[in-house]
Amino acid sequence: MSQTKQNAAPADLALSYPSPLKEFWQGFSHNKGAVAGLIFVLFIVACALLAPVIAPYSPIEQYRDHMLTPPAWEAGGSVQFLFGTDELGRDILSRLIHGARLSLFIGLMSVLMALIPGVVLGLLAAFFPKALGASIMRLMDIMMALPSLLLAVAIMAILGPGLTNAMIAIATVSLPAYVRLTRASAMTELNRDYVVASRVAGAGLFRLMFVTVLPNCMAPLIVHATMSFSSAILEIAALGFLGLGVQPPTAEWGTMLASARDYIESAWWVVTLPGLTILLSVLAINLMGDGLRDALDPKLKRAA
Repeated sequence: MSQTKQNAAPADLALSYPSPLKEFWQGFSHNKGAVAGLIFVLFIVACALLAPVIAPYSPIEQYRDHMLTPPAWEAGGSVQFLFGTDELGRDILSRLIHGARLSLFIGLMSVLMALIPGVVLGLLAAFFPKALGASIMRLMDIMMALPSLLLAVAIMAILGPGLTNAMIAIATVSLPAYVRLTRASAMTELNRDYVVASRVAGAGLFRLMFVTVLPNCMAPLIVHATMSFSSAILEIAALGFLGLGVQPPTAEWGTMLASARDYIESAWWVVTLPGLTILLSVLAINLMGDGLRDALDPKLKRAA
């Protein structure tokens, strides 16, 4: 009988601890706003991936007989163009759907282009505080002293307008935050016993940096990357509004706002709908970031 109890004990112990994925979802799902944000983000991603299938028309196709047609629910609107048309007779719904592809792609690539070098520079600054740390951090301080949008505009003025240059500008502006966050997290981990044990065991520098320390710094980096994703969408929209981002006739939310600013009073939908799309997308990503913070930060995890 005692042997049976001993055999059952490990099984009961294993069942009492949820899997990491289940534990993460429990922490994330406690935040209802984060769940709502996740649903909206998944909806936007699905629209972006399926844009050629679900968009009613081509984003650059012009219907000269239907210029500035109001949305279907407005007087004078047509079911043919659900969200109305712009000043060139292009379907706004189709341009919003196709614009999601570009806005999300630019946001994702900008985050990756800032995250990877930011992590490397942050780890170097933490592991070599005297040789490299001071120089790296002073450079980051100089970059952070400049307003982010002004720095992005300056970079675009040097490189010229365009999709690739816009991603480089946004990534450069976002870089200092990743470097500082990685350095702070890594310096905290360097004093832990497991890092000392790895050093004593003969682990090389590369293994210490990227295998031992970095995985334990990923939680704040993931949360920050989510938040900076929404910032990247806002920044590319701002650059597009200034005429420095994606160039017409390519469908992109900021470019749509720029081309429609002369019709704020006469055709509200041309300006309001792209602006509302940006607002809801950024809000959803920020809410999702709050949920990730609750789920990944041990200090903020709620009791099940």
